[in-house]
Amino acid sequence: MIRKATFLIIAIYAVSLLAPVALASAPNTSEDRGNFVALAPLSISRLDHQDAQNNTVNTVVFRHGDISWLPELAIKAGWETKHLPKLGEIILRESGGCPNRRGGDKVDKDCNITGVSEWNHRSDSGLLQINGVHYNLKRNKWALACRQMNICTQEPLLDAVTNLKYGKLLYDEEGWSPWDVCSWNPSAKGCK
Repeated sequence: MIRKATFLIIAIYAVSLLAPVALASAPNTSEDRGNFVALAPLSISRLDHQDAQNNTVNTVVFRHGDISWLPELAIKAGWETKHLPKLGEIILRESGGCPNRRGGDKVDKDCNITGVSEWNHRSDSGLLQINGVHYNLKRNKWALACRQMNICTQEPLLDAVTNLKYGKLLYDEEGWSPWDVCSWNPSAKGCK
């Protein structure tokens, strides 16, 4: 019982730290609706998962710009509480909190895919927009997701927990640099 109470306190604290980030950092997806190709809608706006301790099924609802689910799923995926604020900032910037999002996808408020705005980074996957060089052996013979987790295609990384687990493995190997545009593109806007 003490363990559950401690986790609850940590989760509430983490969410309170992330709330301002969620409001301030969600990317705008409503601009220029005319520049996309319509696709069949793909809806993965909920995740049902088993809570082994209580033998119940919990439902996580994903909404663009809302990462209130982050403490529960990130800790399940192996992240530490101290990483949650930065992790939340990255998720909001990269995918808006929509686990089914590929690079260039436009989404509505319920994370339903409404089209594609860009085609040049379609291999980017899920919450953390994991790039194809991490799972595709044809692009990188050292692809960490493929070598370490046997994830050699994009589809598994569109699952929220799987994406967070691989993100943690990548963080353990390289820190935050894979998500720091200035570390791999020093000439990008805002880099010195």
